[in-house]
Amino acid sequence: MLTVEEQGKTLVVRKISDQWGEEGFQFISRGELLDWAEKHFKAEDYIGREDELDEIMTNLRSI
Repeated sequence: MLTVEEQGKTLVVRKISDQWGEEGFQFISRGELLDWAEKHFKAEDYIGREDELDEIMTNLRSI
């Protein structure tokens, strides 16, 4: 599960998984968030699940 919330001038992303628990990331700009997302959600990790990756990236771009 991935959540994004705006806290003042920063975007706070929380990634929650049953394997790793909760990870938190803070970004100053939308561009910084998208740069992180492109590096974090690699296409090679989503082989056979490309539609899931497209949905994640589309949702993040809409922020």
